[in-house]
Amino acid sequence: MEGLLCKVLLLIILYTGFFYHPSDYFEGKATGSKKPNFIIILADDMGWGDLGVNRGESEVTPHLDKMAQEGIRFVDFHSAASTCSPSRASLLTGRLGLRNGVTHNFAVTSVGGLPLNETTLAEVLKGAGYRTGLIGKWHLGHNGFYHPNFRGFDDYFGIPYSHDMGCTDTPGYNLPPCPSCPQHPKILSYKRRDCYTEIALPLLQNLTITEQPVNLTSLTQRYTEKAIQFIQHASESGQAFFLYIALAHMHVPLSFNQDQANLSSKGPYRSSLQEMDYLVSRIKNKVDSTVRQNTIIWFTGDNGPWSEKCDFAGSVGPFVGAWQTERGGSSAKQTAWEGGHRVPAIVYWPGRIPANITSPALLSILDIFPTLVFLANTSLPSNRRFDGLDVSQVIFGRSHKGHKILFHPNSGAAGKYGGIQTVRMEQYKAFYVTGGAKACDGSLGPEVHHDPPLIFNLGQSVQEEVPLDRSAAEYQIVSPKIKRTLSAILQDIATDNVSMADYSQDPLVTPCCNPQHIVCRCEPSNVQQLQAL
Repeated sequence: MEGLLCKVLLLIILYTGFFYHPSDYFEGKATGSKKPNFIIILADDMGWGDLGVNRGESEVTPHLDKMAQEGIRFVDFHSAASTCSPSRASLLTGRLGLRNGVTHNFAVTSVGGLPLNETTLAEVLKGAGYRTGLIGKWHLGHNGFYHPNFRGFDDYFGIPYSHDMGCTDTPGYNLPPCPSCPQHPKILSYKRRDCYTEIALPLLQNLTITEQPVNLTSLTQRYTEKAIQFIQHASESGQAFFLYIALAHMHVPLSFNQDQANLSSKGPYRSSLQEMDYLVSRIKNKVDSTVRQNTIIWFTGDNGPWSEKCDFAGSVGPFVGAWQTERGGSSAKQTAWEGGHRVPAIVYWPGRIPANITSPALLSILDIFPTLVFLANTSLPSNRRFDGLDVSQVIFGRSHKGHKILFHPNSGAAGKYGGIQTVRMEQYKAFYVTGGAKACDGSLGPEVHHDPPLIFNLGQSVQEEVPLDRSAAEYQIVSPKIKRTLSAILQDIATDNVSMADYSQDPLVTPCCNPQHIVCRCEPSNVQQLQAL
């Protein structure tokens, strides 16, 4: 009887396709398509507590919460750094900043970007026959061959860096408007330096600036339409695609479409958050109506909220970093505290990923690269080591085994840029250096070195409030293991193929639709006029 039951269960498993292997797609067994499509949606400065389902309420993010209920939600998911450029570089390389060379943010005048000898996820998937697209913020170099179109993306529509790094005509919240340039005399007005001192933010379509300065109020709508068009064209062509959508939300300046009257009563931050939720729902609806059975959507964030921005910053949830905040400064973005790098994460693939699963697996944005490479049935780049894991078994709900160890660099205000200052080992987190970024009240936590390290048991103190007693047996067991682990990773990096980013600056590399003028202020209607001056 038991043998018969086993055979019946085996037949059910085989019939439902519960055990997945990428070869199913290449043989057309699963959905009739040879390769799965990938959509990565990356929110900017979104707090772990901004996702309604993480807090147990869905007033502001109902669509994301619904997607979580239809897929798998990760509650112990981490960015690879706590600022923009390093986190994005790790997403696209599967490597920590100490390997890929990107340890802090690039500037408007940065000559370099993500080192050219680093291979991006877009390059790997393009080589495997994928159509690749980027919509949104790049922030990995805009000069020369650092531009997205030379880093594996067939299509690019977006801004080259954060949208607070330049003047806009509709700045939204927490950014003053740019003074208007004088209109006469016609030629000399554009050559004067006294219009404003910051460069206007450009919007690019592939290699061409189509608007400068950017109108932030309509930017969200344009991102959405471009994403929908990309998905539609890809579905019609039948070509597998990789679409990376790097949102402006929830980075300041906050902006939202005033036509959506129901938003304004919620305040700037919640209104912007709700607009982002609606944007994601439109993209998801387009997938559901075209390529639903063969498309993975992976939603996450680049780092925690920017607490310095006060009411215009998001929520870290319970991850308040109490040890630090009691001593001054923020424990969110720009720090190695949980609030700086623990981010929301949802993976959605109806029919393939089980619905309404909450996973406790310890995962990282580093894992996106090797996981998608595996699902595309292609190979990782050779001659380099990766910090991410193939977590396909985890996203399919068959395992809760993620990382046993994660390394958190402090890429912000406190500490040495790029250095691994914090080690996570299972439920333990050790700080060799602590410090707080600038807080809403203006305080800045001092940098403090710890030898031996400050260790928290996150299972007992998720707020990172009370560290283990150094004289306790628990500390005496854990501390040597963490020390050996840190030594091993540093040795591994020292013997790896490590890249170095060029952080030199030159004002001449600033994106400008009219390079004859020091300060750009060009709109589509007058680009040709200005270029003729």
